[in-house]
Amino acid sequence: MKILKKTAIFLIISAFVFLAGCSTKTPAASSETETPTAESVTEPATGTAAVTETERATETETGTVPTPVTEPAPEPIPEPDPIPEPDPEPIPEPIPEPTPEPDPVPETAPAEFVGYTSKGFPIEIRDGRTYIGGLLIVNKTYSLPSSYDPGGMTSECASAFYAMCAAASADGIGFYSISDYRSYALQTWLYQTYVDRDGRELADTFSARPGHSEHQTGLAIDVNTTTLAFADTAEGRWLAAHCWDYGFIIRYPAGKEGVTGFQYEPWHIRYVGTWLSIPLRDSGLTLEEYLGIDSVYN
Repeated sequence: MKILKKTAIFLIISAFVFLAGCSTKTPAASSETETPTAESVTEPATGTAAVTETERATETETGTVPTPVTEPAPEPIPEPDPIPEPDPEPIPEPIPEPTPEPDPVPETAPAEFVGYTSKGFPIEIRDGRTYIGGLLIVNKTYSLPSSYDPGGMTSECASAFYAMCAAASADGIGFYSISDYRSYALQTWLYQTYVDRDGRELADTFSARPGHSEHQTGLAIDVNTTTLAFADTAEGRWLAAHCWDYGFIIRYPAGKEGVTGFQYEPWHIRYVGTWLSIPLRDSGLTLEEYLGIDSVYN
């Protein structure tokens, strides 16, 4: 009896061992080759986690939508920094031309007061020139230094002469200068020519000695001609009637040779300014008579 029990226990244990071994062994190959199923095939990895067909099928059957694999967004390409525009070149402002400095006024010696004329006009000496009542005077008594040289007709005299010529032209009269400024040297030559031809005494009646000619002042003009017949022409009559209106006087009038020291010259005018020419015209006096001076060589 005991032997039968031991035998039965052994058989039961052997059966469990056999059954357990069968469940772990691969079944024997059959005559028909089995086709591998989707559950046994896996996809190779592609750089992301591999997903099996079975998992995809299972997700589809259960209604779960597979999450799409998204590629990483490319990093934006940075825009290049804008090229700064060059600053426009400044337009240079024109450099103003420097204002020329005026020519220096030549220094003059202070006026030397020497007295009054018989008519009460003050007499002053400035750099060797004589001014009477503020007017530059040149005749046989009062002379100019050889160095005095205004360089030509003065601007005031020229302006007055051109204005007078324009007025005369409107009346059909033509004027022009045949002699105005003369240098000391030119007057020396001219006077000596007359002395050589006519002698000193006669020459002194119509030609001034060097330094005593009004032409050296730049204020005297010989108009059109140097003949006495000029006085009876339309030009001569217009000049005698209207020159005063422009600051001129007939410097050596007829009948006044003993006062002026020179013979009658209807063509010779001297600029004094209208402040004096009008009173002289109205008075009928010569410059010497009006100022109270004489005209005699010493």
